[in-house]
Amino acid sequence: MGVQKKNASRVSEDPDELVRVPLQAILLADSFTTKFRPITLERPKVLLPLVNVPMINYTLTWLESAGVEEVFVFCCSHSKQVVNYLEKSEWFSQPNFTVTTIESQNSVSAGDALRLIYERNVVHGDFVLISGDTLSNMSLTQALKEHKERKKKDSNAVMTMVIKRSKANPAIHQSRLGTDELFMAIDPNTKQLLYYEDKADHSKGTLHLDKSLHVDNPSLTLHHDKQDCYIDICSPEVLSLFTDNFDYQHLRRHFVKGLLVDDIMGYKIFVHEIHSDYAARIDNFRSYDTVSKDIIHRWTYPLVPDVMNFANTAMKLERQGMYRASEISQSQSAVVGPFTVIGSDTKIGNNTKITNSVIGEGCKIGSNVVIEGCYIWNNIVIEDGCKLQHAIVCDGVIIKSGAVLEPGIILSFKVVVGPEFVVPPYSKVSLLQKPIEEDSDEELEYADSTSAIGSQVDKSDVEIVSQVDNTHFSPVSELGMGGAGHVWSTCEGGHEEEWRHSVAPIPKDKILEAIKTMEDDMELIHDGSFLPTSGELKPNSNDSDDDDLEDSRDDSYYFEKEVEATFLRAVHENIQESHLILEINSLKLSYNKLTADCAGAVFYAMMKYALDSPHNSADGLLQNVQVVFTKWKKVLRSYLTDIDEQIEVILKFEEMCSEYAKEFAPLFTKILHHLYNEDVVDEDAILSWEDEKKDADEADKVFVKQAQKLIQWLKEAPEEDDDE
Repeated sequence: MGVQKKNASRVSEDPDELVRVPLQAILLADSFTTKFRPITLERPKVLLPLVNVPMINYTLTWLESAGVEEVFVFCCSHSKQVVNYLEKSEWFSQPNFTVTTIESQNSVSAGDALRLIYERNVVHGDFVLISGDTLSNMSLTQALKEHKERKKKDSNAVMTMVIKRSKANPAIHQSRLGTDELFMAIDPNTKQLLYYEDKADHSKGTLHLDKSLHVDNPSLTLHHDKQDCYIDICSPEVLSLFTDNFDYQHLRRHFVKGLLVDDIMGYKIFVHEIHSDYAARIDNFRSYDTVSKDIIHRWTYPLVPDVMNFANTAMKLERQGMYRASEISQSQSAVVGPFTVIGSDTKIGNNTKITNSVIGEGCKIGSNVVIEGCYIWNNIVIEDGCKLQHAIVCDGVIIKSGAVLEPGIILSFKVVVGPEFVVPPYSKVSLLQKPIEEDSDEELEYADSTSAIGSQVDKSDVEIVSQVDNTHFSPVSELGMGGAGHVWSTCEGGHEEEWRHSVAPIPKDKILEAIKTMEDDMELIHDGSFLPTSGELKPNSNDSDDDDLEDSRDDSYYFEKEVEATFLRAVHENIQESHLILEINSLKLSYNKLTADCAGAVFYAMMKYALDSPHNSADGLLQNVQVVFTKWKKVLRSYLTDIDEQIEVILKFEEMCSEYAKEFAPLFTKILHHLYNEDVVDEDAILSWEDEKKDADEADKVFVKQAQKLIQWLKEAPEEDDDE
């Protein structure tokens, strides 16, 4: 399917086994959630386009490349759509890769699905458990090897969960994927999972652990810097455990937590942490936005638009991360910005501007249209003068001239927005009316069929199409003259979830409010009743100083990487400087860093961006540096409150000149002089830096010697000023 298999991904069975069992996978094509409504009332989540490719294709492509040979796709909601799509696709004709669908109209949870699969007796060995909204490029080799070796030594080791380091935003207790802050307790030696909680009570600033955890596990590490990738390697016993316990419905809340507190059976769960590989589950609209951007920025390679060729939708990668399909009609006056995807047969009118967006196939976009941060699916008409910001627009929608979509809007299939109409922020609009009753627990995976909404979902696709076609198009509707669609009302408490789980950036006032609350609570740290913000808590007081030092270095590394990623996102998405400063301040609190650490990290991010930007010579690199500092120096200056922070910037520059000696070392003095002229570092900082180097080794004086002319000039300049 366009992605090559990774070598040695399959782990063979023991030589003494007579029959080789192929590596199998269970793919749940139903998330059993309601978070993507109203869209999923008409189309299953796994078939929604993710950068113009149905989600399930990413999951199947990864499984095939990772060495899985047989996949059982479990279909429930809109099962006929999923089955029909797979039957018409290339997946049913792949050599050495078998895809089999299992349909059920009665399953209302992941637990029900696994019980049904157990009854079918189709799984014969270890298997990968994954949902069709998960994307990864990791190799399974090491994780499978660890799982099998543990199982040989301990038959109770039934499951290995894949995790990845990912700090949550400490202000809003939410990850970049829009998921809740996750707390895990892990044995650092065996990697056994001992505690799992994604619904901690943040209001009290405390986390309560059972004393037995400390008694039974003298070496224990508590993390709140991990992301659950929702990729599990399971032994066959997992299926029988679901069959034996009908209370197991939700995979994490019931099954994982149930095994962790079950002292009788003694089953164990372990974790496998990935570092450079990518893995993420699309849980809500914010993670849909985040993962889409990750794909466009190629963090998911080889699962990227120019490689994922499905249904002859070949994409060509151009400069600045732009992807274009064939047969696009674009006016010469139209501007398509960086990190934008344009599907085939799409027409773009005069003076239209599109930035940081994904445009599907067969769209007709008029003149003087502004589209920013949007996901425009297929066969959509956007007439002249419209403005769209951070919205999802589904197939067949018509947006009439002059209409405005405020941030966070979801327009479901075939909705019509009237001319000059302004759709309010975070609105969810559908031709289908919002169900009268909803399950109070939005997180309940089996909410679809246990609530009154189930009657809506269980309708056949033909019935839904009929209901949509019969929608009354009134001259004056909720969406203006000639509009068509129902604006779903927000339930009590729903406003909080709107901005948390939206494709729109988190509002500045919400971040300010959250940071203020967090700063008020910081005094709890000093009396020892608050969880350390470093992300790890080691109850074992015998941990060595060396371990603490190593953890500190790890934190510094990840802090710099997160600041760099945050800065790049601000550049690419044109985020305001003040908003960027707020995000970096959140990271500062999260990692418990000093202002000097922020100064060094921001400086590194700015210089690295200048280095990675196109240039053909040293003068070109110097010009890049000047351009970056002209635009973003206000952000850096906010962390240069005294001379120590300025010296930290110079020291960080020295490090970069050693790391990128060929590029930066020859320009050290020129760039340092530019920093002086831009008031990033002042005379006292440069002279103090020189003074600190007096007793240093000769190897550490290289750049001081290189900058002697500048330093001498600074020393003489004050005398000239005095004479004047």
